[in-house]
Amino acid sequence: MTTVINDVKTYNLYINGEWVSPISESYFDVISPATGQVVSKAALGDEQDTKRAIDAAAAAFPEWSAKTGRERAEILTRLYQLMIENSEQLAKSISVEMGKPIQQARGEVMNAAEYVLWNLEEGKRVSGEVIPGAVKNRRLQVIRQPIGPVAAITPWNFPLGMVTRKLAPALAAGCTVVLKPAEQTPGSAILFFELAEKAGIPKGVINLVTGTPQQIGDALLSDKRIRKITFTGSTNVGKQLLRKAADQVKRVSMELGGHAPFIVFEDADLEHTIEQLARCKFQNCGQTCISANRIYVQESIKDQFLSLLKEKAESLRVGNGLEKGVDVGPLVSKAGLNKVEEQVNNAVEQGAKLVTGGEKYEVEGHEEGYFYKPTILADVQDTMMIATNETFGPVAPIFTFKTEEEVVAKANDTDYGLAAYCFTKDLSRSVRVSEALEYGMVGINDTVLSQVEGPFGGIKESGMGREGGTDGLADFLEKKFISTII
Repeated sequence: MTTVINDVKTYNLYINGEWVSPISESYFDVISPATGQVVSKAALGDEQDTKRAIDAAAAAFPEWSAKTGRERAEILTRLYQLMIENSEQLAKSISVEMGKPIQQARGEVMNAAEYVLWNLEEGKRVSGEVIPGAVKNRRLQVIRQPIGPVAAITPWNFPLGMVTRKLAPALAAGCTVVLKPAEQTPGSAILFFELAEKAGIPKGVINLVTGTPQQIGDALLSDKRIRKITFTGSTNVGKQLLRKAADQVKRVSMELGGHAPFIVFEDADLEHTIEQLARCKFQNCGQTCISANRIYVQESIKDQFLSLLKEKAESLRVGNGLEKGVDVGPLVSKAGLNKVEEQVNNAVEQGAKLVTGGEKYEVEGHEEGYFYKPTILADVQDTMMIATNETFGPVAPIFTFKTEEEVVAKANDTDYGLAAYCFTKDLSRSVRVSEALEYGMVGINDTVLSQVEGPFGGIKESGMGREGGTDGLADFLEKKFISTII
């Protein structure tokens, strides 16, 4: 339940179908990155609160998993409808807490709702198989069953989208869930839970604990009743969770860091390429795991490309995401701003050319906001910090290359393997490059990779498992083989 005092919302925990105060009776501030002001207070949950949530999820699992896919779909359909009806409230919560321009926040809400719709339909179609046996009186079959109570840990950059990407398939498959949303952006997840309660999701099926990541995470990972961890976040944190999950051989889905190459060949449609790059690089202030992080431009078109990209970057309006016409909002925190400044300064000190931007942006009336100008760096070298580290900011570093073989080798020279992009009019080249790139997802003349119909996820140190498509639901099901003599 949400209470409002002096325009500051206070959020409680949601455990076993009730909005409850944390055992500690403590709350933490949620800060708007656009204004630096407190916009809400969220419950500071701990290990004891997490155990209460796990108790509820474990108790609710037998009844929820026993429902048919169609019965669960009826409830999730109501949830989908409520999300559409309350889309503006959800979008404003996202924009206020993480700074995303309102139009982009609206898009996130619709995408989040689509994940609910897609998975409730997929849940109706969970099926098994009958296998022909070698012995006449033996019958072989495979059935699929929900894995059990699930722990979901979600990030701040898509605070609603990542929630439904995990909860929708889990619920449709018959699992119960304990969610730990990012402490920077709990509001939209809490509003989602309020809608889920109205939709009729039974007590204990979904539970929400906000608070300190370490305490909540340890409690989730140490409890044997939690059979799966699904996490989106940094590679370093993902590795820590994997080590702890290994103690009980929990199932895991990990969507971790990215360091996406964006390859532009000389035959590319530059006007289209620039539009796609601007969306991929500057949307969400560059704070997406599939954002273009290394932009490789063929030498022969470097000057023309830089001129067009500079014009586009300087046309983008920076400001409070709630204001009409804003293209780029703030970074989510002071730490995020510092990281961007460090990478840009390091590159310039080592010889990179600052084409535009490269400094904090002052927005009138929002002097405490974490704004940074859309930035372009040319003559970037592989030894610079920005070449080897995910930026998570509105900075476009431009590298050059001569040949296809050279750029593919450079693009693959990383521990990450989430997303990659290639822009060319040559069909044969697009096939060669897409097959050679060591990434879980590749966009050819396209940067929209998060689509409910397709599997989203990476390889190498960018994670394991897939979200979306038919694979998303499968990650929450176990196969059981049954052999019967008749």
